[in-house]
Amino acid sequence: MSNRLAEESSPYLLQHAENPVDWRPWGAEAFDEARRRNLPVLLSIGYSACHWCHVMERESFEDPTTAELMNESFVNIKVDREERPDVDSVYMKAVQAMTGQGGWPLTAFLTADGEPFFGGTYFPPEPRPNMPSFRQVLQSIRGAYEERREEIVRNAGELKELLEKSSTERTEGPVTQDGEALSGPELLDHSFRFLASRFDPTHGGFGGAPKFPQPVTLEFALRVHKRTGDPEALEMVTRTLHAMARGGIHDHLAGGFHRYSVDARWLVPHFEKMLYDNALLGRLYLNAYQATGDPELRQVAEDTLDHLLTDMCARTGGFYSALDADSEGEEGTFYVWTPSQVHELLDKEAADLFMRCYDVSEAGNFEKANILHLAHDLVAVAQREGMDVEHLREVLQDARQVLLEARKLREPPFRDEKILANWNGMAIRALAEAGGALGQPRFLEAAVNGLDFLLGSMREDGRLRHSYKDGTARIDAFLEDYAAVGNAILTVYEATLEPRWLDEAAWITERVVDLFWDDASGLFHDAPKDGEALAVRARDLMDNATPSGNSLAVELLIRSAHLFGDERQGDIAQRVLDREAGFMARFPAAFGRLLAVLDQTVADPVEIAIVGARDDARTIDLLRAALTPYIPNRTIAGTAPGEDLPHKLPVLESRDPGTEPGPEPVAYVCERYACKAPVSDAAALAAQLSEVGDRKPS
Repeated sequence: MSNRLAEESSPYLLQHAENPVDWRPWGAEAFDEARRRNLPVLLSIGYSACHWCHVMERESFEDPTTAELMNESFVNIKVDREERPDVDSVYMKAVQAMTGQGGWPLTAFLTADGEPFFGGTYFPPEPRPNMPSFRQVLQSIRGAYEERREEIVRNAGELKELLEKSSTERTEGPVTQDGEALSGPELLDHSFRFLASRFDPTHGGFGGAPKFPQPVTLEFALRVHKRTGDPEALEMVTRTLHAMARGGIHDHLAGGFHRYSVDARWLVPHFEKMLYDNALLGRLYLNAYQATGDPELRQVAEDTLDHLLTDMCARTGGFYSALDADSEGEEGTFYVWTPSQVHELLDKEAADLFMRCYDVSEAGNFEKANILHLAHDLVAVAQREGMDVEHLREVLQDARQVLLEARKLREPPFRDEKILANWNGMAIRALAEAGGALGQPRFLEAAVNGLDFLLGSMREDGRLRHSYKDGTARIDAFLEDYAAVGNAILTVYEATLEPRWLDEAAWITERVVDLFWDDASGLFHDAPKDGEALAVRARDLMDNATPSGNSLAVELLIRSAHLFGDERQGDIAQRVLDREAGFMARFPAAFGRLLAVLDQTVADPVEIAIVGARDDARTIDLLRAALTPYIPNRTIAGTAPGEDLPHKLPVLESRDPGTEPGPEPVAYVCERYACKAPVSDAAALAAQLSEVGDRKPS
């Protein structure tokens, strides 16, 4: 018999709809029931691609005895963290404050007023060393709530006060020898040096196992290199990206990346594939290619974004959320290979070469099977085999295609087909950048289609919605949604110069300020001012798997201020940067995107104005030349002759065709508030831009 989750649209909640647990969705009805029955609330938070969420479901939530204990002693609520990031943020912080750790599945026990008083993550069905069983936890909480209710309520109130205080606290950063706060460049250098001290020079990335890609931190390092010319910063980025591309965290057949590596050398991944990871990594590989011209980085960028188009794109134009880690009840089964499977599909020569290059052996590297990874340098393999390296690459490419087609016949991992505005914004931005920089229409077309879907089907009554599934948009959008979509709109505008995106950019930036800005604290809230009241109002300043909403909002306001000339937006952005300077200096690994945004304010601004008919091939060539190089602090604007734009753009002031050098399309480049000679030739524009922004190391 189904429980109340059967009426939900979230794939994660629907996975639990047949549990014997009397699950309820998050909402007032559940807390009213807790008050009526005088019971505590058991809150379980997870997501569809979470391996340990599936394990705890099989072990505990599907067990009739455990379910009976839960139903008798608690009001049980299930939350999809991807649908309700505000709820997840509040109770994750609470559990971390109580236990010193967090993760999913998240298990929290609340009063009927929603205040947390105990929590943890995964609990096993039977006791383990230093870990009680889930049933023991349930029995202990039930007894404590019956016998020590007053103490529990008092402690929960104190924890709530602590969480409220932590969301508004400030910290002082390091100072100069004269006791002065660090300047912007000094803060950036201090933060980069800290990150460099944690860099793994052997395998790339930061720290040891488990190792996460951390694309936001690497983006900051790439910006540091662009601004200062520091070769160490570029080495950190390229070494990491090459190591990841050759490791098992990378899907060598279909493209894209798994969530993280359980080891330090990127070999054995946790196999789920998330939209946001691949959006952020696809864009990072693209930017690294733009900065270096390395064709391997370009190929990985294209493969990653093509994976989004092939495996994650809905017919509507939106992008799905995730591919599960498990298939056939086991983690990674879909992705691994044995020698016999390879030999069945390839001739002997191709099979031997493939297995040598991708380290496929009888012993295996994962559950007696093999995660594909490039174990050897292809040039060295070709030399040993006495063959041309290009021929070897062709053999491997053909072999990968054969294995990919065979893999499609396997039982695939579950795909979470809800469409989330924030993650879609990140994907659309990456696709738009790639379409413009690489001259690949398929990427730009997908970006425009995705944005049309978001602003058409996920906007109601002048408000964005966070989630879309089965034809229905639901849940008021959060700060991260508006800011991620806003940055995508600005990127699509720069890639197309279509005026309609100016209206959308102005609208969404105003919404960010109106709905989320808190002038008293000098920060943005994560949820709208008129949104649901939680135990603590959500405000997450640090990056997690995705950039923080505050960092995305600050970036949006800075980009918008440059484009539209809105000083108030720039002032708000600067207030956040000033307020968070201490945190950035003390915890740079948690503030990578905000550091990247600070770098944007420190670097010299670059403005590119293009005047010409948008369908003129010469205008298109000029725009392509403007989009090709890596210039992260760039603003591009354009207009056609005689066009009346919906907004005044300072970049375009006095940029009329028909003046020098003539009536053909013209591009103007300005840096450090000084303009270069106007040009009408794409090669000349490329030459001007090659001299922009790059600094020699001092």
